[in-house]
Amino acid sequence: MAVVDELRMRLRAEQVVTDDATREAYAHDDAEWAPYAPPAAVVFAESLDDVVATVEVANATGTPIVPRGAGTGLSGGANAIAGCILLSLERMTRIVEVDVDERFAVVEAGVLNDDLRRHVATHGLWYPPDPASQAISTIGGNVATNAGGICCVKYGVTTDYVLGLTVVLADGRVARIGRATAKGVTGYDLTSLIVGSEGTLAIVVEARVKLLPLAGREDRVVVGTFSALSDAGLAVASIARDGIVPAALELVDRTCLAAVNAWQGLGIPDDAAAMLLVRVDEVGQAGEELAERVAAHLAAANASGIERASDPDEIDRLFQARRLAYPALERLGPVLTEDICVPRMQVPAMLARIEAIAAEADVTIANIAHAGDGNLHPLIVVAADDADARARAKVAFDRIVDECQDLGGTATGEHGVGLLKLPAAAAEITGVELDLHVAVKHAFDPHGLLNPGKAFPSAGLTGGIGQVIDLSGSHASPAAPAHPKTGH
Repeated sequence: MAVVDELRMRLRAEQVVTDDATREAYAHDDAEWAPYAPPAAVVFAESLDDVVATVEVANATGTPIVPRGAGTGLSGGANAIAGCILLSLERMTRIVEVDVDERFAVVEAGVLNDDLRRHVATHGLWYPPDPASQAISTIGGNVATNAGGICCVKYGVTTDYVLGLTVVLADGRVARIGRATAKGVTGYDLTSLIVGSEGTLAIVVEARVKLLPLAGREDRVVVGTFSALSDAGLAVASIARDGIVPAALELVDRTCLAAVNAWQGLGIPDDAAAMLLVRVDEVGQAGEELAERVAAHLAAANASGIERASDPDEIDRLFQARRLAYPALERLGPVLTEDICVPRMQVPAMLARIEAIAAEADVTIANIAHAGDGNLHPLIVVAADDADARARAKVAFDRIVDECQDLGGTATGEHGVGLLKLPAAAAEITGVELDLHVAVKHAFDPHGLLNPGKAFPSAGLTGGIGQVIDLSGSHASPAAPAHPKTGH
């Protein structure tokens, strides 16, 4: 194949891999049932020059290019299309610089979130965005989807910490955008435009990220258990209405707790309908008083039990149950992951609608949530070999998005549109707004080679569960069989 020959002329032979096993393993991310097809080759970039060379070959041969980090995405955003170049940045793992005085770090795209956090901690600094996949997801991938995490309710999401980026454009040119200063409004904010664009506008090679001081926080956790999921939602709304901004406000339901206990034996109570984990990190008496206010809200929402924790090991144990919920559920069968976000006052209503949808579709839906900012993750669990259950799961998946949008919410809070959410995005991005998306895409990528068919609906490219996007963009064909996952 000409494109493979061209790549091997520009890169070392071992960086251009075409065996069937590698192409299959790298053809998809961690999204259940998202469509994918084998790439022509998997390229393992190790430097900026490697990325430039790969993009120049793609541009010269008219070959689509799909960038990939660790493959932990949950919407199919890194899924390959037939004959594309799958560009992996996982080997680009240098932490280039940590500036303690100005409080920023410069890192390559393949640096793992946890590795960055551990490294800057040795300098007394902290990188707040903490997706549940932080141990295995890359900074480049976090930038691509504008990842959030457990502490984002108070400290913000990835875009709040990206000061600048080094990116490779569709024609192979290198752009260094953003700033190194605390403030700066010269020109358009191209950095924020790239964050969350899912590799459709440029390929992120390096990021300059803002850091915070590690000191100055004192964690306290208030845990409430509830006999009704809707009561947990009422507690979330009540805390928000009171103006409390906790460092974390996480919801885990009975199904998740039982799965985690069965797997890890953490001793977390699993006999309640839901558990709320509320962390406050104000220091001293202010933190103590805030924890008391949170406990009062839990009690007013009919919590059946309220506990307090300030011991770091106990806090870690409690939040480990939250972080392990997804992989624990995966042990029960394929998990179709939702990522809806509703106004915080609508959390109780949305949880009630999810329960109704589960009953009507006759599927198991577990719930975890960054409840403090309305970002809910209903997880639909089915048996791998049950075609009828898969069909019912698709109905439930679509219904959940419809109900979310009906309540004024959005189809994705932090996982990205990818392929799974293209139909839902089509309901949100219409008219003039769609025209603007198309114009921006054309300005950055006039030939449509960068991760085509992702992030927003465009003419001739459709997605969703059970479809594969064709290279020509002219039609969709049945999805490939279910596949083993490589992400979590």
